[in-house]
Amino acid sequence: MSIENLSPAVVKRIVKEVSALTQKPPEGICMIEKEENICDIQAIIKGPEGTPYEGGAFQIKLVLGSDFPISPPKGYFLTKIFHPNVSNSGEICVNTLKKDWKKELGIEHILLTIKCLLIVPNPESALNEEAGKLLLEDYDEYARHARLFTKVHAVSTLQKYKLLTKEKDNTSNTKDNDNITPSSKLVKNKHDGSLNSNKKRMADKKIQKSNDKKRSLRRL
Repeated sequence: MSIENLSPAVVKRIVKEVSALTQKPPEGICMIEKEENICDIQAIIKGPEGTPYEGGAFQIKLVLGSDFPISPPKGYFLTKIFHPNVSNSGEICVNTLKKDWKKELGIEHILLTIKCLLIVPNPESALNEEAGKLLLEDYDEYARHARLFTKVHAVSTLQKYKLLTKEKDNTSNTKDNDNITPSSKLVKNKHDGSLNSNKKRMADKKIQKSNDKKRSLRRL
């Protein structure tokens, strides 16, 4: 979807939501910035603990239609996954993206819903029939398949997730340092200087006490 096909109001909404999610993403989710096309909304979702997807991460993509937000976006897993509600082509079947959609719902809600789908799959609306059948009839075998897919396809995406989140943390720390004003830097320098002076005085006192003790021993 090209930005030209969206109204200015919708573009403004998307920019605001993506910017907020990039600055403060939900736990276990990392946005992938696509400055050249804001309609190309991608994120990485870390496999939730206690699920067969733990130890991996999954890159997903939301595709906006020209009538968004009247109609929901389509969601796709770009990282291969064995899951009842994800087809072999990566298409996601989730009610929030279909019949339960409301135009007031935002991108964050969609991402969190997809993350929840990793925790609680819905085999009754399966796009992957094999995964849905195994989940209903033999959970251990389903989990084995899911862990295998995670190990083969999602571990490298987890490394990408860690790299992106580390870069964002470093950027945040740099911004915090840049926000120190000249006056606050001066106060910090004075504070550091005061600490150094106190340390020097304490060291001098220890040396003086040691010398006094030595002189007392000599007199004895």
